[in-house]
Amino acid sequence: MNWIKLKRNKILVKGKQSNLNLKGIKEEHTAFLQGILTNNIAQLNDKEFNYNLMLDHKGSPIWDFYVFKDNENYILDFEFDRDEVLNKLKQLKLSYQVFFEILEFEHIYIFGEDSEKFIQQTFNELLEKFKYLKLENIYIANNPLRLGQKGFDIFGNLESIKSKLPTDLKIDEEEFENLRINNCIPKIGKELVEKVLPLETNIWKYVISLNKGCYVGQEAIARVYFRGKPPRVMVKFSFDSILDENEKVLLNDKPVGFITSVNIKDKTAIGFILRNMAESSKELKSSQSVLKILNICQELNV
Repeated sequence: MNWIKLKRNKILVKGKQSNLNLKGIKEEHTAFLQGILTNNIAQLNDKEFNYNLMLDHKGSPIWDFYVFKDNENYILDFEFDRDEVLNKLKQLKLSYQVFFEILEFEHIYIFGEDSEKFIQQTFNELLEKFKYLKLENIYIANNPLRLGQKGFDIFGNLESIKSKLPTDLKIDEEEFENLRINNCIPKIGKELVEKVLPLETNIWKYVISLNKGCYVGQEAIARVYFRGKPPRVMVKFSFDSILDENEKVLLNDKPVGFITSVNIKDKTAIGFILRNMAESSKELKSSQSVLKILNICQELNV
């Protein structure tokens, strides 16, 4: 088991019942989130959560959120500038009776072998994936998406928890990022960016609902989905020398893809290439390195 203290922000979203038929949704704050995020907020039950993107009209990711259903309210968990996100939400709510409250929570993520054992021994509970437990001022969530493996978010007032975590098992941000790359998990601002559609990543089934109805960017997503597989696919590379983010991937000196994340320590990287070029063990080049495809990251199963 390892753990890391994450720099995450939290906003509580509350609202009122509406007399209007808001796409069959009675709560205004539910209808609001349903219309701006990619996953199905309306189907969340209490003590469940899901992963979401906020898209622009072209279907490109802007921000990502974990959304936790807390009784009749929602908690948004994100890493971006809190004030910027809050101001944007206030602009988007228009006439909806929706209210926001900043939550000052610490956030720890524990993962790997024995992480579930730690949860069971500490909280005397076993949790299903994408469900969470609330004990006084502490939230404990079974979240395998951050690294594509067994892991648990713990956030809230964590003074009583931190003393139980072995300091020698704590890792830093660079180590956590290297694990993400090695596990081929896309990240907002890296793989989930303007030039990439979410459908080109391996996480899209966990972040996009294809039957929830309209939301910002939905038409662009649906257009690509119903045409068939997108032309690019996400892959993990090894490299032998120097590699930088945003470098082009070359075949016979012609660009066939690009690099998005680089793990210098292990000489691995994530990037995108044309689907018809994606073959395991295939060698390609960048301007500085020989690249080898280690994995084709088409589908994530957690």
